[in-house]
Amino acid sequence: MSISVTVSDDVRALAPGFAHLVVEARDLVNGPSDEASSALLDEAAARLAVRLGGAPPQDEPHIAAWRAAYSAFGAKPSRTRNSAEALARRALAEGGLPRVNRLVDVYNAISVAHVVPVGGEDLDRIEGDMHLVRATGDEPFETAAGGEPVIEHPEPGEVVWRDAAGVTCRRWNWRQGVRTRLTEDSTGALFLLERMAPMSLDALEEAGAELAETLEKFSPGARIQMGEIRR
Repeated sequence: MSISVTVSDDVRALAPGFAHLVVEARDLVNGPSDEASSALLDEAAARLAVRLGGAPPQDEPHIAAWRAAYSAFGAKPSRTRNSAEALARRALAEGGLPRVNRLVDVYNAISVAHVVPVGGEDLDRIEGDMHLVRATGDEPFETAAGGEPVIEHPEPGEVVWRDAAGVTCRRWNWRQGVRTRLTEDSTGALFLLERMAPMSLDALEEAGAELAETLEKFSPGARIQMGEIRR
């Protein structure tokens, strides 16, 4: 892996059941959403519906575990939903999942099909290494409001992903910043798959393997490396 990904001790203490898996990919081919990526999202929504069997997403055990983790650091899980729950709700709603670009569609489809938070960051825009920490509250977070750039700051104690330049994702996996997000010009990506118990480590690895396989299918010849599961 070209980038180190670490989890702070205070995050481990907050959520002992947390583990993550990194998939790093280069020489990717991205572009606007197309029929293939759209079909992948539709298939993922169908897999989710079968898995839930009519139950609401918040009753799924893995999503319930993420809700508990959010509550543990002071976030309100019904107001700031973890990314797996937010996507699951959209997948089941009228209008379905958003179409963003091919790479984002791919990792969103994996997230929905496996009910696991998945994030994607542009390797060329990450500064230094990636760290999952509890914020001091001073870290900059680049986002947008009304189409204009805005700098926000996380709440003290909030769990965030960050690099040397600032926060890349707030409230664990709730909102990604604009600085490192995958655009249609992105050719390198760092994907983070995040698990809470009771999701098994085998299930997390299966999700990562399907992500790697799908990336290869959408970008033949891409250099893809799947790391080891880390707690």
